[in-house]
Amino acid sequence: MKLVKLIEFPYMKESNGDLVVFEEDIIPFNVSRVFTVRASKGSVRGEHAHRHCSQLLICTNGAVEVKCNDTITTEIFVLDKANYGLFIPPGIWGYQKYLEGNTTLTVLCDRPYEESDYIRDYDDFKLFSKHIID
Repeated sequence: MKLVKLIEFPYMKESNGDLVVFEEDIIPFNVSRVFTVRASKGSVRGEHAHRHCSQLLICTNGAVEVKCNDTITTEIFVLDKANYGLFIPPGIWGYQKYLEGNTTLTVLCDRPYEESDYIRDYDDFKLFSKHIID
C-alpha cells in the first residue's frame, strides 16, 4: 500500500481567488485521459480496481473519502483541498464516498479507457492480487 500517496500541488491564494497548478514534473505519469465525476452527498462511486491504469484523484470541489485496499491493508484518505491529489497505482481497490453535496472529483489517468482493465468484482480482485503477491 506504500505506493498510494498524497501529492501536494502548488497553490497560490490571492485576494480575487486562488490557483492550483498541475504540471508534468509533479504528476507521476504522462496523462492520457481526464474525467470528472460529480455526485451528491452520501453517494458511493468507484468500487473497482485497475489491472494496468494508474490514477490521480483530485477533489476540486467539496469533499470525498477515498478508501484504498490491497487485500491486506485498507487506508482512508479525505480529499477536501484542490491542491492535493491521491495517486493510486494499478492493483488497488478504490472506493469513494462523497461527503458533501455538489462534490466534484477530477481523475487523471495514464491510460485511455479500456473496459478490460477494470476489475469490478472484489473476489476477482483478491485472485488478481494473489497472483501479484506470489
